[in-house]
Amino acid sequence: MKLDFSLDKENQTKACLGLIVLQADETLEDEFRRVIRDFNVSLLHLRIPSHPAVTKETLAQMAEDLPTAAGLLPKSTRFDAMAYACTSGATVIGPSEVAAKIHTQHPGVPVTDPITAVMAACRALEIKRLGFLTPYVPEVSNAMRSLLEDNDLEIASFGSFEQDQEKIVSRIAEVSTLEAIVKVGEKSECEGVFVSCSNLRTLGVLQEAEQILGKPVISSNLALIWHMLRLAGVEGRGTAPGKLFTQALPISS
Repeated sequence: MKLDFSLDKENQTKACLGLIVLQADETLEDEFRRVIRDFNVSLLHLRIPSHPAVTKETLAQMAEDLPTAAGLLPKSTRFDAMAYACTSGATVIGPSEVAAKIHTQHPGVPVTDPITAVMAACRALEIKRLGFLTPYVPEVSNAMRSLLEDNDLEIASFGSFEQDQEKIVSRIAEVSTLEAIVKVGEKSECEGVFVSCSNLRTLGVLQEAEQILGKPVISSNLALIWHMLRLAGVEGRGTAPGKLFTQALPISS
């Protein structure tokens, strides 16, 4: 027999976020859920093919897969913000190109990525001289450094774990990352620290790092979550660590 049913209103949450995560990423989704658990938002996410080795060549390959990946997010859903969650990939492909490829499937939706989010976070926190920590090999770190400097950020201090294997990056102990953040950020001319890579675990040490240094510490994941929520019109800090979530979206974002 055919049964009757009723329909709910389309979306009962404050916002709906769409997230494209790397196939090799083992960190972002867990950190994302931990931050947004006290926000009334929904999150839909999927995977994009990615290489286990992080090089400029493997990162550039993802550009071809972005429209297909974005198209796998439901077209019937009204997204308030979307993101491609790869800091180094967005650097190599280019933030504007990332947005254009996602817009082929979801036109008009605000789009961000970790490097774009970090630059918006630096504007919000009024950081000009940045400590920069990465897990990447030099060619990838150098490309990101150039993009940051082209956007009016001075790299006051730099350090890297110099790894190209995602499986190693995802297993770097948070205590090692904390020690590296402090070492990179302790220079007096450094106004804040950016810890790059969505696959590098940082959420458990960001608050402690800020307390030790007395200056803001921003990770790729924290900046991305903050930027997506603010683009979607969601304010507040919830359980997010650090100073960033006390900030509104800068006017230029």
